[in-house]
Amino acid sequence: MSESAVQKKEKLLSKEVEGKLDWKKWKAERKEEKKRRKEAKIIKQLEKQRRDEEQKAEQLLQEQERKAKGRPYTVSIALPGSVMDNAQSPELRTYLAGQIARACAVFCVDEVVVFDERGEDAKSVEGEFKGIGKKGQACVQLARILQYLECPQYLRKSFFPKHQDLQFAGLLNPLDSPHHMRVDEEAEFREGVVLDRPCKAGKGSFVNCGMRKEVQIDKQLQAGLRVTVSLNKVQNTESKVYKGVVVAPHIPRREGGLYWGYTVRLASCLSNVFTGCPHKEGYDLTIGTSERGSNIDSVTLHPFKHLLVVFGGLQGLEASVDSDQNLDVTDPSMLFDLYLNTCPNQGSRTIRTEEAILISLSGLRPKIASLFVEHKAV
Repeated sequence: MSESAVQKKEKLLSKEVEGKLDWKKWKAERKEEKKRRKEAKIIKQLEKQRRDEEQKAEQLLQEQERKAKGRPYTVSIALPGSVMDNAQSPELRTYLAGQIARACAVFCVDEVVVFDERGEDAKSVEGEFKGIGKKGQACVQLARILQYLECPQYLRKSFFPKHQDLQFAGLLNPLDSPHHMRVDEEAEFREGVVLDRPCKAGKGSFVNCGMRKEVQIDKQLQAGLRVTVSLNKVQNTESKVYKGVVVAPHIPRREGGLYWGYTVRLASCLSNVFTGCPHKEGYDLTIGTSERGSNIDSVTLHPFKHLLVVFGGLQGLEASVDSDQNLDVTDPSMLFDLYLNTCPNQGSRTIRTEEAILISLSGLRPKIASLFVEHKAV
């Protein structure tokens, strides 16, 4: 074999060996790269898992904070509609109702029950609110004005058509409660009315919440309904609508610690105040107010979930008991857990009902607060 042939063979073997070494190197590099990708994938999964756990922990913490911040109890008051007849003109009747509404808002009353203490026409206070101007159907007129003032301004046209009972209501002082939102005010909850506007099947309904954009909720509801909406925390600014979900009206109070207005209920008589309670368990603490009651200063309240405070009219609760055919008692104190004189040593012979509401709720406020130290309404 010639020298040139030997050289060629050596070069060829050298190339084959070199090729085998390159292939092994490539295979090792590929294996290493695959290992790195696998490790990166595991790290990514662990990071995602950690973020999810942190998010869940944050949500749990927020939920606990909301529950701690919320108010677990309700306060209801009951008064006779006849207090309206103590005013001498439609303007003064309206102003009297406005004073009662303001007192309820200031002391975070959740329910107002207007009962007929005379029992003359019990059916007239049930069903649709139909009131007349100067005299007559005082229960209905008081209830209508209370409802009007509680309703956020941007919803009033939807729920309150022009009516004689509301002739002077526009002049009353506003309640300015937390649910009376401004247009650009940011809030977690808002009151709204379901619009009569078509929406795709399964896409919910559109609601007017008094904002620059309408809110699309998660449920398809009948147009004209008043709803409480929880707005999504993150909103798409480019979207034509905001997003939110419908919640129960008590959620802002129970979870957010917000005072969310009062409901108005009509009762045909004093006994119906108790039997018509909207809570399944009923009122677990009832208080009657009278100058013949025990001194409020020496009384301690027991724990409760639903408090009811009842006020009498011009002739006190005695007149309401006497006219109620469902009651077989003559002493009003028998109807209540506590029968209190909320203004001992009064300097006037009489205390008007609108004054008694302010005095009584003011006296009860620190006693209630001592039972629920950790819960503070906003």
